[in-house]
Amino acid sequence: MTQGQIMKRLLKGLASRPWLMILALLSTLIQAGLVLYLPVLIGRAIDWIGTGQTQVLQDLLVQMLVLIALTIAFQWLNPWLYNQLVYGHMAGLRQKVMAQLQVSPVPALDGFGLGDLVSRLTNDLEQLTDGLMMLFTQLMSGLFTIGVTLYLMAGMDLVLFGLVVILTPVSLFIARFIAKQSYHRYRDQAQTRSDQAQRVEETIRQMTLLQELDAQEFLADEFQTLNQAYSQASLGATFYSSTVNPMTRFVNALIYAHLIGVGASRVVGGQFTVGELVTFLAYATQYTKPFNDISSVLSELQGAIACAERLYQILDLPSLVESATLDLAGDQVQGAVDFVDMAFSYDPAQPLIQDFNLHVPPGSMVAVVGPTGAGKSTMINLLMRYYEPSSGAIELDGQAIATYRRQSWRDQLGLVPQETWLFTGTVHDNIAFGRPDASRQEVVAAAKAAKAHHFIELLPQGYDTILSGQGGGLSQGQAQLLALARIFIKPPKVLLLDEATSSIDAYTELKVQEAFNQLMAGRTSFVIAHRLSTIRNADLILVMRDGNIIEQGNHDELMDQNGFYADLYNSQFVEEDAG
Repeated sequence: MTQGQIMKRLLKGLASRPWLMILALLSTLIQAGLVLYLPVLIGRAIDWIGTGQTQVLQDLLVQMLVLIALTIAFQWLNPWLYNQLVYGHMAGLRQKVMAQLQVSPVPALDGFGLGDLVSRLTNDLEQLTDGLMMLFTQLMSGLFTIGVTLYLMAGMDLVLFGLVVILTPVSLFIARFIAKQSYHRYRDQAQTRSDQAQRVEETIRQMTLLQELDAQEFLADEFQTLNQAYSQASLGATFYSSTVNPMTRFVNALIYAHLIGVGASRVVGGQFTVGELVTFLAYATQYTKPFNDISSVLSELQGAIACAERLYQILDLPSLVESATLDLAGDQVQGAVDFVDMAFSYDPAQPLIQDFNLHVPPGSMVAVVGPTGAGKSTMINLLMRYYEPSSGAIELDGQAIATYRRQSWRDQLGLVPQETWLFTGTVHDNIAFGRPDASRQEVVAAAKAAKAHHFIELLPQGYDTILSGQGGGLSQGQAQLLALARIFIKPPKVLLLDEATSSIDAYTELKVQEAFNQLMAGRTSFVIAHRLSTIRNADLILVMRDGNIIEQGNHDELMDQNGFYADLYNSQFVEEDAG
């Protein structure tokens, strides 16, 4: 998008509250008129000095005081109106961006880092808000002032007016040139700031791992590089924006000096009174002053436009299109899952899963093992319909799951991921997240089934204990038990476990595994496992490599084959014995 397109889009959004915008612009116009009428009164007062007409001077003084009071009132009113307009729009824009993130397909979000998205929703939005406030409070006021002063100066003296009109475009040209240069630097600043935020977020999340690997120095060097890039971009943007005012002020000072010289000669020639010259010079000052403000605004506006572009990149992401109309009746689901001639790849140039066929009888436990990148988690992503197969289909009880509405299908699934997500709220609310209407009795029953009730009772306020973001204060195992309780409160027909025990200690794993076994009883289950000892009782074990099933069978069958699975299992057994 070009700068013009971005600005047009911004103004269109602001125009969604037309009466507020009209009122704000009208108020600004009135304020400009009040400010510009004051020099007229001052000029008249100067011409009446020495005439002995004290009553006239007193009347002019009263008019000046009333005018100043009205000006002050409008100087308060205008920012309030623009605050309502801009901050209201920004709140709506923030809401739209968040809503778009929630409805965008997962593949569309793959190109954004978490820190990058956070930076766009916080820093970029804040800078855009500041830029729009300057646009209205300074730019619009400046444009109104320029228009009115031009009209008034033309009515007073065409010679001086012509001089002003000829010289002032120089100031505007300088401002425009500098603003154009600063836009690219503000865009670089926004991007480098986002990269920096991304790395900060990654570092904080993985602090313990960094300490374990003694990688602090490496990360410090890398962050220094990002920090220097951000500093350079900021310095470039600041340098160009800071040169605008001095340059335009210098040009405007030269214009003012010429006006004084020519105006004085016209007073001597009798074309002007001293008061009229003072009034004209005041208009000239009022006329040139907005150019300084406008030039600063234009420079800051480049940063705001760069931020708006980054926000619109999110808003312009595609939304999930739901073409299916069928709903699943949970009581009619048997749980047979079939992969039929399925193919999938994240990158069309790099095929991952091809001609994948698999029949899973109802109530079966299917374990999926294999090296990193084999396609294990991809199966979970496809079952959850975060991604769609390139060809073929996944079927439930003989019906392609693509024919069901996504949410209707997902209501039949229970996913326990490797990384548990808990939000700031009570333990009760976190367990009942999928069923906010769940009673305390139902929540307690789910916690007992997940083997979480005991440690919850030991918390300061039990089920009413407030958990900070990500379950602060809880161990990883305890957090995982809460995630499991979330599944128990809404029993699924198909259970998906994505290395759900890989990050917890052996003792907690036994409790979690016991809860898993209870939950999986009678349900079709897909278990991605790192520790092979946890899936020995699986009905079917799939060994995957490079997106293909290279071995399949139960534990005993695969051990008898003495192939890849047997080697993998034996290596883990040796490691566990050594530990």
